[in-house]
Amino acid sequence: MGPIRDSSPLHVATITHDGRIWDTYLEFEDSTDHPPTHRARLRFDPTDADGAQTVSTAAIIIEDSHEEAVAKARRMDDRQLQDLLRSCLPDPE
Repeated sequence: MGPIRDSSPLHVATITHDGRIWDTYLEFEDSTDHPPTHRARLRFDPTDADGAQTVSTAAIIIEDSHEEAVAKARRMDDRQLQDLLRSCLPDPE
């Protein structure tokens, strides 16, 4: 996994999960691929400060252009994003 670019993450959605509201961001990695690809992960930030921490997927969006990667992330519906968030959260004890 490459380092995250210095550019600001892009907000793509706000979802709910387990009674909590989460902002979803697209974060791009620097790529040294030839030809270059645009690899990004989704970061989920809780909107409250009640014990939940930010979690991220691995780089799951890999496209030929920045615009295609953004479009792919924005096409994800709430159910898909909730499933990805759930896969990033620790198992309830």
